[in-house]
Amino acid sequence: MKHVSVGDLTIANDQPLTVIAGPCQLESLDHAQMIAGKMKEACDAAGAQYVFKASYDKANRTSVSGKRGLGIDEGLKVLGAVKNAIGVPVLTDIHTEEQCASVAEVVDIMQIPAFLCRQTDLLVAAGKTGAVINIKKGQFLAPWDMDNVVTKVESTGNERIMLTERGTSFGYNTLVADMRGLPRMAKTGYPVVMDATHSVQQPGGQGGSSGGQREFAPVMARAAVSLGVASVFIETHEDPDNAPSDGPNMIYLDQMPKLIDTLMQFDQLAKANPIEI
Repeated sequence: MKHVSVGDLTIANDQPLTVIAGPCQLESLDHAQMIAGKMKEACDAAGAQYVFKASYDKANRTSVSGKRGLGIDEGLKVLGAVKNAIGVPVLTDIHTEEQCASVAEVVDIMQIPAFLCRQTDLLVAAGKTGAVINIKKGQFLAPWDMDNVVTKVESTGNERIMLTERGTSFGYNTLVADMRGLPRMAKTGYPVVMDATHSVQQPGGQGGSSGGQREFAPVMARAAVSLGVASVFIETHEDPDNAPSDGPNMIYLDQMPKLIDTLMQFDQLAKANPIEI
């Protein structure tokens, strides 16, 4: 089983749960620091490890009119400021090979979006930076298909890899999450992450934007954590219905402390009694 060091944290399938959480996209420095601060406080109280996440650019919005975020230059300044002020590792998405080097200078974890998880040049460029690479499993891939994706990053000599389940396409505008995929991806040895919020997304479900069923995000989180995963990925916002993106599947910020406390109880039981496949 591989342990991935991220700042002062050690992320692995046999270590205490890591919560990766934040807004879908960066809105401002004050907003990012507010969410990161409240999440850090909640995770510390529950005994969870914490990584702040937010995107500087939502490059795969449903509609051309969708708000995309602050952009790479301003976004990296905000992420760097959050990292220094709150004292937590930070994660953000990358979309092209050209972004990898500059993003790796600021963030701790670079995330490969699900739609791009088979882009060999992007995976290789990301791996070469030496940063931790979190790869979201494409909605079109089987869990065992991620073995080939892992090999692409490993070819650079970088074994600081995490694998994220975010649901599988099931008909039009619908995703399902097959929990069998979590222990299957864990057979790679790398930390496995459950994306509890995007797995309840309804891609393109509102015509010009995606819908979602946020009430089921805690269900996904609890189910996954009970299996003994390394991390759970949750998008959160103080006012999801007025957030610039992915509001329908984000959890209200004031509900997060109770959820994290519950997840840690599941995590302790799961880690004390690991599943063997």
